[in-house]
Amino acid sequence: MTHFPPGPDKVQMQLSFEFFAQQIATIERIIWTLTFAAELVLLVVLVGRDRARRYPWFTAGIALFALRMMAEELLKGRMANLPYGVITLTLADLGVILALLVVVEMARSAFVGVQRSICIVNTVGLLLLAGGLLTVMGPWPVWKNLALDSLLGKLLLMQLAAQKGELLIALLTVGLGLLVVLFGRHYKAGWRSHTQSIVIGLFALAVSLLALEVVVLRTFHFTQAESASVMRLRLSFAFAHELVFLAALVWWIVWLWLDEPGAVVVAATEEKR
Repeated sequence: MTHFPPGPDKVQMQLSFEFFAQQIATIERIIWTLTFAAELVLLVVLVGRDRARRYPWFTAGIALFALRMMAEELLKGRMANLPYGVITLTLADLGVILALLVVVEMARSAFVGVQRSICIVNTVGLLLLAGGLLTVMGPWPVWKNLALDSLLGKLLLMQLAAQKGELLIALLTVGLGLLVVLFGRHYKAGWRSHTQSIVIGLFALAVSLLALEVVVLRTFHFTQAESASVMRLRLSFAFAHELVFLAALVWWIVWLWLDEPGAVVVAATEEKR
């Protein structure tokens, strides 16, 4: 069979995509370094300014994400794929559990004093809404094909739990963020409070993650001619999500370093007593 060389348009498109991918890789390396450094600074602020005692799960979540970044950087390409997958998926599933605890922690901190019945109704309603949206987002595997009696099937189940868990947390975070912005000032999450500042950063991250997921779903089926533009679009949204995370870290560093309104007055009053 005779193989003809690719036409000039196809070669130019391939070279353009490779150049774009190289630029993205270089920028991602810079963002990775800045993000990891920002996580370490945030941990120092949380511990040094005594915020970790008030937000222990949020502090643990930041520490775990920093550990995940370091593990992926140090282990990728240096060990076999199977143990590497076990380690990264285990950390990802732990991250989902911690993220859920962070959502609960923020809700309890934001709505101190709310009636138990109102809390239960809002919690159940938010869970039903987020769960309903999750069921229609993205393809779900055929459960009988997972082969849970094998190691590969268990790893696929762990991957599914991490992916769907992140989406569920994002949906819950968006709902919580709207509730905090609308009603937080009536309780313990007013403007410039540490709780609202954390929730705003989490809300921005959740929105960017959901936007990335929508782009992936909308471009799930594409032709070969559209593959370069689709991959470029996905890389752009993934790059934007990483930038949002870096911006959220800087946001948290600034606001958690500052004292809440009234904290200085309260401290001065206690000293006089």
